[in-house]
Formats: sequence, C-alpha cells, structure tokens
Amino acid sequence: MDRPYVICHMVMSLDGKVTGDFLERSEYGKFVEEYFKIHREYGADGFLCGRITMESGFPQPPVQYKHYEGLPIDRKDHITRKSAFYAVALDPKGRLWWNSGAISDSDEGYDGAHIIEVLSEDVPDTFLAYLQEKGISYIFGGKNELDLEIVLNKLKKLFGIERLLLEGGAITNGSFLEEDLIDEISLVVVPVAECNDCAAPLFKTWNYGSIIDPVKSFNLNEVKRLNDNGLWLIYTRNRTGDSSLF
Repeated sequence: MDRPYVICHMVMSLDGKVTGDFLERSEYGKFVEEYFKIHREYGADGFLCGRITMESGFPQPPVQYKHYEGLPIDRKDHITRKSAFYAVALDPKGRLWWNSGAISDSDEGYDGAHIIEVLSEDVPDTFLAYLQEKGISYIFGGKNELDLEIVLNKLKKLFGIERLLLEGGAITNGSFLEEDLIDEISLVVVPVAECNDCAAPLFKTWNYGSIIDPVKSFNLNEVKRLNDNGLWLIYTRNRTGDSSLF
C-alpha cells in the first residue's frame, strides 16, 4: 500500500456525537483518559487532525507576524527534520500559527510530535516564511483544495509514516471516509447521550450525494467492555473482492 494505514480513533457518545458537554463532565473523564491510553498503545507514527481540532486541542499564543517582503516562495514540500512521531495538521488556508515546530502537551502520546502542516498552494508567502522560521515541515496537497490521497502518499514517501491515527473533527473524518481512506475505526463509547443538535457527529460531509458509492462497510473485529459501562469498539474496512490496496 502506497499510503499509511489509517485508523480513525475517537471518543463518542451513545448517539454518535464526538463533541459536546459530555466530554467536559468529570464523571466521564475516565473514558477520555482511556481514549488517550489507547492512542499511546496503538504505537502509530503520527496523528492527523483538522485545523479546528488542532486549535482547540493545542491552543497557541496570538502571533503578530510582519508582512513578508522577500522573493516569492516556491510551492515545494519543505521537510525540516525526520521524527519518531508526527502531528499532521490539515490547514489548507494557512491559519495555524504554531509557536514552535513540535507539539507541547502534558500527555506523552502527543508531546514532542513534529508538526507537518498540510497546505494548498494558494497560502500566502508570509505564512510559509513563518513556518520555515519556526522549523515546521509542510507539504502541499493541491492547488486550491486538498487531495487527501496525495497527502497520504506524501506522508508515507517523505516521512515514512506507516500507521496514522485520524482524530477529527467530524468534517475531516467524513472527508477521509468519503474518499475510502479509512482502514480501521476505533471508538471509545461513553455511556451517555449528548442530545445536543450543535454537537458534531463522528462523520460529516456535504458531498455524499455526489459520490458513486456513499456506503462504506466495516467489519466489527473486537468489542472490549470498559469500566463503568463504557465500550471500546474496533472495526476494519470491508473491502471484499478488492485487494488492490494491500
């Protein structure tokens, strides 16, 4: 396979929500901790999130960066360094002004992950100059919009990423599902219903009506009961009759 094996790993309520008040309630904190524990135990080469999820999970101090006045910067992939673990940020318009080239977090499953920004080619030179100054790697996934298959191919070819944890948000998850780029789904199910229309579902996309086969089938591989009535569900993609990817 010329791309990483992608595992969508999420915490979810009984009614399929991955955001909401339940994540902030102390009585359900044990399930969030279980999610982080599983994240570490997967031993993946990196994790990937959309811009909004990165902003909320790893907030950065505000940046005031001067307008770039140098020569135009070529839209070529920029690899600062290789790492044992990566934080891949889908940020096509260049809005994540990281404070450094690596994640700083209290959880060892995230701390120290080298940041890879995934951009479209229409980002401003100012942003590229800032990433270079901070020692942040970046790759281009398309001219105006991202081609996720190209992005995954580059992550494997340029950084050696073999296993990648896909960790939201809903639109990012939905985009990978829509393109049939999810190989496994790992769900920590919290025994509570969120019942909030504003909370995001596990997968969200506006394009289902325009794709040839919107239905993606998965096999239930394993069910583990967690303490206090939680569940850990593991599904793998059912690609019966299609061995071209493996």
